[in-house]
Amino acid sequence: MTTPEYSHVVTLAEAGAGKTVTLTADDAARAAIAKRLDLVQFERFEARIEVRGVAGGIGLRGEVQAKLVQSCAATDLPVPATITEGFDLKYLRDLQPDEDGEIEVELGTEDIDILPLEHDRVDLGEVAVQTLSLALDPFPRHPDADRILAEKGVLSEEQAGPFAALAALRGKPKA
Repeated sequence: MTTPEYSHVVTLAEAGAGKTVTLTADDAARAAIAKRLDLVQFERFEARIEVRGVAGGIGLRGEVQAKLVQSCAATDLPVPATITEGFDLKYLRDLQPDEDGEIEVELGTEDIDILPLEHDRVDLGEVAVQTLSLALDPFPRHPDADRILAEKGVLSEEQAGPFAALAALRGKPKA
């Protein structure tokens, strides 16, 4: 198991009393997280997490906030982003794997994610980084990407897509 870039562990015993934890990543932590998430720049990363004991485990509810820059998927130009993403998780003991070794978890009506509690502890820093990772745009696009690509002769998705040929045939006389 690798050591996370940003770690703040709470134990089941600490969670029982309930508390709020505020995390602010320093320059070194942000640099390590930026490398992991392939970010061009990572200016701010904060998390505010309510930790509470729940039957059989630890409940976490919170929000991550980040200011960062990703690379445009089409042009590699910088794409700034400000992210605010909430989460509501339960880490429970005694989740049993099925015959394939997988732990199947059903989401309830409150849409709370349920995860296995390992060694009676949860790494809040890793929870925050994973929440940010899921909130990132998987295909960030610079506002000028279409114009830049057109100048280089690259066809747009509409021009190159499977329906472009059909659209070109529309209105042509039948042979």
